[in-house]
Amino acid sequence: MLSLKDGMMHCMRPALSIPCFRHGQSLRMGSTWSSPRTRSRTYAFPVRAVGVHVKETKESVIGDIAKDRSKVARVVLKKGKTQLFRSGNPMVYSGAIDRVVGRPPPVAGDLVMVTDGAEQPIAWGVYNPLSMFAVRIMQTEDEARREPECVLNMETLLQSRIESAVKLRKLLGLPSTNHTNVFRLVNSEGDRLSGLIVDVLGEHVVVASSAAWVERHRATIEVAIGQAIKTSQMSWRPSVEILKEEGLQVDISKDSSLEPALDVVDDFEVVENGVRYLASLAGQKTGFYADQRDSRLLLRSITGGSTVLDLCCYSGGFALNAALGGASHTIGVDSSAPALELAKANASLNQIDANSINFVKADVGEYMKSALSEGKLWDIVVLDPPKLAPNRKVLQRATTRYRNLNSMAMRLIKPGGLLMTCSCSGAMTQSGNFLSVIQEAALSANRRVTQLRYAGAAPDHTIDPAYPEGTYLTNVLLRVQ
Repeated sequence: MLSLKDGMMHCMRPALSIPCFRHGQSLRMGSTWSSPRTRSRTYAFPVRAVGVHVKETKESVIGDIAKDRSKVARVVLKKGKTQLFRSGNPMVYSGAIDRVVGRPPPVAGDLVMVTDGAEQPIAWGVYNPLSMFAVRIMQTEDEARREPECVLNMETLLQSRIESAVKLRKLLGLPSTNHTNVFRLVNSEGDRLSGLIVDVLGEHVVVASSAAWVERHRATIEVAIGQAIKTSQMSWRPSVEILKEEGLQVDISKDSSLEPALDVVDDFEVVENGVRYLASLAGQKTGFYADQRDSRLLLRSITGGSTVLDLCCYSGGFALNAALGGASHTIGVDSSAPALELAKANASLNQIDANSINFVKADVGEYMKSALSEGKLWDIVVLDPPKLAPNRKVLQRATTRYRNLNSMAMRLIKPGGLLMTCSCSGAMTQSGNFLSVIQEAALSANRRVTQLRYAGAAPDHTIDPAYPEGTYLTNVLLRVQ
């Protein structure tokens, strides 16, 4: 007999009499062998009503592990904000937080759980109450199920993430013997370690820090890197201005441990796509711009017999590749005297004929104006200016600058020649307006352009699709008529 009660289907099985010849009595189904009583058994099982959704809940791995750590605070998200972070976005802005539950309150660098409104964990990360990025997520619940040993364990997590980064670079062919030994090993959010950059320059490693948690866990990071790769020198580069926004004051002048490469007196040699460079740890960023690797190689393949102008050439990356690709003559222009000295040394290092390449110290805008007045033209122009829009607040002003520089560059190109133009400003790249700016520049120069290639940074500069804000570099190749 069946009955439905409280959402459960109950099955009443009646007792049946079966003769038991051994004992001269009947055996009733549903009873035990030792009891002569007549019993009925009831079986119950859940019934899902039509149109009613029954939600299955899983035990939270993060929550379960956190039970043994009573001091782990909970950062509770506002209603409607949960899905963004379940989907992998690693940056919890302060405006997405409803409340912080924990006594004592967490401080910068502390590990916290990120929860929904019901305080059910969806992720864990590092906290900073002084930053607009209040939590940088280290693991979502799904990631925690795959690697439970990393939950709320920064040492194990760093080892796992850096080892994973090493494996990925090996898959990309980095490093490669006698070909390329300079590359990015860890690219912040792209390698799920927001605020941490690690560049490999031969046997030298440069760590760039832009988050308070990176500074707090510096020793653990250094150990993890040392275990993952062979290195003879590790230099620490705190991004002082960015760290101020994290509420952290870093005074390099008073902390000798933060001075880059104290025991490296001279520049040292690295190799990229077979081209030799002198890298300088006293130079810009981490000492070498590896993000344009693929674009430099492409330029080398198309410069045979051409005249090339490399604007904002820094240490000569594009100019050297143009010359080695067979350009009839190459000029590199930059406003930095130290950068140009490095560029000249690189040309000599690669045994490039001094008559086929030269470098000029000048403001690129003034140089182009002068060249236009003299009627000079080139087959190929490369324009790779510094970051003109460090943030969205100055994007409009930077847009005008990009437009003017590109317009002048186009007027310096022979009809049918090529322009390789770049923007390393994240604000410009993420706006999606760079091509529009180029088109406006073409109209201003009375030229017509055809897009041949649209690229970003080399693949070792990984990007997390859940955090498109990590994109910053745009490289566009155009035919100019």
